[in-house]
Amino acid sequence: MNDYEERKQARIDRYREKAEKARQQSSQLSHESVSMLEHIPPGQPILVGHHSERGHRKLLERSDRKMEQSIAASEKADYYEHKARAAESNTAISSDDPAALEKLQAKLARLQEKQTFMKTVNAYYRKHQTCRGCEGVSPKLAAELDNSMADAYSWVTAPYPSYALSNNNQEIHRIQERIKQLERNRDVGFQGWEFEGGHVEANADLNRLQIFFDEIPPAETRKELKSRGFHWARSEGAWQRQLTRDAIYAASRIPAICPTDGTDPRKLQPTAKSKNTPER
Repeated sequence: MNDYEERKQARIDRYREKAEKARQQSSQLSHESVSMLEHIPPGQPILVGHHSERGHRKLLERSDRKMEQSIAASEKADYYEHKARAAESNTAISSDDPAALEKLQAKLARLQEKQTFMKTVNAYYRKHQTCRGCEGVSPKLAAELDNSMADAYSWVTAPYPSYALSNNNQEIHRIQERIKQLERNRDVGFQGWEFEGGHVEANADLNRLQIFFDEIPPAETRKELKSRGFHWARSEGAWQRQLTRDAIYAASRIPAICPTDGTDPRKLQPTAKSKNTPER
């Protein structure tokens, strides 16, 4: 397990720990809320004017508050469990992963092979009106493709429709662009950092500077993030903007996400090379 994978697993474990703690707190608060009312007979109304009225009302209020807190803790537990599941099931290739470039190149190769395969099968079917005997096509797959063509509309001339090739080709171009961007940003070498309550990630894959909070940041911090050009991306679970030096500068102006050691985030970044600096 490399450093990236260890940090990812540590983040998942942290979310699960917070979820379990919140779940236990919810259960305890719920128990306390119910226990407060145990000595009051079921269905006992408030005796208006009686000496017990004031205490009865206060007890009900305290019980209600406990139950509200229990519900809030339960929702908090659900929030962290969702974060843990999302982090665990996230198969996106992160720039923090040392093997990111290799994984993208492998994915690109698979997509290109798929494109070639679909074109080959289509060409073979148009010539022979069957997929049986086509190189690389198993008898089972050939039968499935032939059956699909038998049920297809008359204007369908090949097993793999044009939109399938088009969509796959678009994905090929998208991955190629991600590889180029990753290579460019790796050349730059933008660096993320840890702060109290979260971390900042220079995600070269998505070309985004991403801010991850362990808990929902306060309204004041959210307002400042927006004013600095960061936007909440629910799909990523992060506040983010395009990965540039301007983004690093903007992040450095937000006190809530300053590095834990007090270092200016800009000083963590590599020095930009001058265009006139000769290559060595």
